[in-house]
Amino acid sequence: MRLIRMLLVPALAFSALSAHADSKDVARLTQLLENSKTLSGRFSQLTLDGGGTQLQETAGEMTLQRPGLFYWHTDAPQEQTMVSDGKKVSLWDPDLEQVTIKTLDQRLTQTPALLLSGDVSKISESFDISAKEAGGVIDFVLKPKSKDTLFDSLRLSFRNGMINDMQLIDSVGQRTNILFTGVKANEPVPASKFQFQIPKGADVIQE
Repeated sequence: MRLIRMLLVPALAFSALSAHADSKDVARLTQLLENSKTLSGRFSQLTLDGGGTQLQETAGEMTLQRPGLFYWHTDAPQEQTMVSDGKKVSLWDPDLEQVTIKTLDQRLTQTPALLLSGDVSKISESFDISAKEAGGVIDFVLKPKSKDTLFDSLRLSFRNGMINDMQLIDSVGQRTNILFTGVKANEPVPASKFQFQIPKGADVIQE
């Protein structure tokens, strides 16, 4: 549930452009993200505590479409489905038979999911960004400017121009690593992929 909560947190507050953000790094990240209007593939997620002990391991599938549409499904036994239609985000927990619905705030890169699917034209307003490149791999480290966030650092890695993995680190050193596999970009996605149908009998919580 922790990463799901992170994907649903309120938008980061806007602030002035950072003097520490390298304009070339910002432009490069923006270009790489905008090159993929849609993304689909599998993911595997590993969460470790500050000492390196494994806390959770999950896998699933994701489909993203710019701007602001995404489908994120975690496989059983910790099954959950999160769907954004561009206006609202629905989180389905079949174990609890519960749907949580939140209004989607499009103000910019508020979450990892929206960072990959949202409007990234003003990304440096919310993050300080630095990049390091080696061979065909380029790593971007994003530091939130707001102190009221669930993560202290977010790393996005691209291999040969395609998103490969991301890592989130929180204030106590807990790390969440997400590896993407079989990723395909710019393929048509049916609109129904981003339209969540509330299961019959489910409890619905509006937030």
